[in-house]
Amino acid sequence: MAEEREVFPVDFLFVGGGPASLSAALHLADLIHRHNHEIDQGNYEGDKLEEITIALIEKGAEIGAHAFSGAVLDPIALKQLIPDFKEADCPLEAEVSSDSVYFLTSKGHYKAPITPPPLKNHGNYVVSLSKFCRWLGELITETEQVDIFPGFAGTELLFEGDKVIGVRTGDKGIDADGSHKSNFEPGYDITARLTVLGDGPRGNLSRQLFDKMNSYNPVLPLLYETGVKEVFEMPEGRVQPGLVIHTMGYPLKPDTFGGSFMYGMADNRLAIGLVVACDYHDPYLDPHLELQRFKSHPFIKEFLAGGKSAYYGAKTLAAGGYYSLPQLVYDGALVVGDAAGLLNPQRLKGIHLAMQSGIEAAKTIFMCLVHDDFSRESLLNYPKRIANGWMQRELYRVRNFHQAMSKGLYRGMFHAGIQYISLGRGLKDPMIVPEDYKGMHSIQQHYGSRSAPPEPDLKFDNSLLMDKLTDVYNSGTKHEEKQPSHLHIKDPKLCIEQCLPTYGSPCTRFCPAQVYELETDETNATQSIKVNFSNCVHCKTCDIKDPYQNITWVCPEGGGGPAYTVC
Repeated sequence: MAEEREVFPVDFLFVGGGPASLSAALHLADLIHRHNHEIDQGNYEGDKLEEITIALIEKGAEIGAHAFSGAVLDPIALKQLIPDFKEADCPLEAEVSSDSVYFLTSKGHYKAPITPPPLKNHGNYVVSLSKFCRWLGELITETEQVDIFPGFAGTELLFEGDKVIGVRTGDKGIDADGSHKSNFEPGYDITARLTVLGDGPRGNLSRQLFDKMNSYNPVLPLLYETGVKEVFEMPEGRVQPGLVIHTMGYPLKPDTFGGSFMYGMADNRLAIGLVVACDYHDPYLDPHLELQRFKSHPFIKEFLAGGKSAYYGAKTLAAGGYYSLPQLVYDGALVVGDAAGLLNPQRLKGIHLAMQSGIEAAKTIFMCLVHDDFSRESLLNYPKRIANGWMQRELYRVRNFHQAMSKGLYRGMFHAGIQYISLGRGLKDPMIVPEDYKGMHSIQQHYGSRSAPPEPDLKFDNSLLMDKLTDVYNSGTKHEEKQPSHLHIKDPKLCIEQCLPTYGSPCTRFCPAQVYELETDETNATQSIKVNFSNCVHCKTCDIKDPYQNITWVCPEGGGGPAYTVC
């Protein structure tokens, strides 16, 4: 018997509490307010837009709880959204005061004589994305035109034929065996004239939509990178606010694309992180462990002396760029931000693109509202606005960057140099690469007859060098443990019979939160994969990188997951 659910109708529904959805909701509320004000002032004739209902749902316990990034913010979109953002107490950590790029060897370091133009950050700001999103959420609340519902996870799109008509939120109070607990509460069916999906990289709802409509870009699949980051609390006076350092080389091997960063924050805090493309070959690569190796480098260790790691987080970045962008407009729905793959992989920046996509979506929705026309033809003004503005120019000029760097560091730098001169074309346009999960080599293919690499010679002191479980604790991650796992392994036998001998169970390494664990029974004869789903920081790496695509990430009960405050 189908569960009876309450239907909650709204005009517009925004999914996700990231910068894209928040910017869209805030700008739409502002456009409606200004429209009505102008009519009240008699400046032009028309009908006021009254009793417009706008809702935003967020799976985290509060706005900002799941917002995670490096982050250095290009303010180009922020200036348009909130021109007086400084006077409005925008939580900027610091304006960038210096930036530099280093190449690291295992023991040495070499500073680039000039900072490559894509990595110059003059006029940008170091920010905490969790703080920034909370601030945007507070501004939205002040408009009194948008209802924000944190702790509500969108689990299923609602359709009438091929038209999106809303979102079903997840049930609460489901026990681990699927039975109803005493506090059981069925989810809501939130119906809307238009649904805007800003549910982040590999978003579960946007993925449902792309799969159903087969609307991935035919040129290139959506490609991703995994980022892991810690924030150190440093002694007084040791951190230069606005310091920006990017590195390449150690600890990553030349055939692996990625890099590291350090950003000076306010209040004697230093953000340090590492990003690795998800198409890496080495089946034993562990992004979290690589971050610990990075911190143990003499040059980096000197920066961190006297400090203590206090905050942690991880997420994936949609880094395929222009040729990976899926269809953005559907009957009844728009896709914005990271969910749409809107990130500049060369600059390693996406917040400004996410915000601008939200602004352009809001402008499109507003005009549809004024003309009472929400046909797909009218909604197509959204991608047209993107194509006619700076977003298109920025993305098109780096359209082959991620593909070039997937060739390895040295070949990638050569191709990227040619692309910079040729405004993105390079030697081949478009460059084609396979999906991320097809990149991993087998153990034998990668290491030959040798055994697995030796255990790392690192001693976790949980001050400088952190083990995964301590970092999970520092992320504030909590889930209701008596609920069904939100990490679905389709075929557990495949994990042991094929993945273990071929790849060595890479999920136990590529997960930055120690969710997956290889267990042996009492007889040491039978092995299985244990899923510690309560550790999950919602990065989606497992859903992307698993070489057999045997893991599917779905939303847990709303409110669960990390609780980012500074990241």
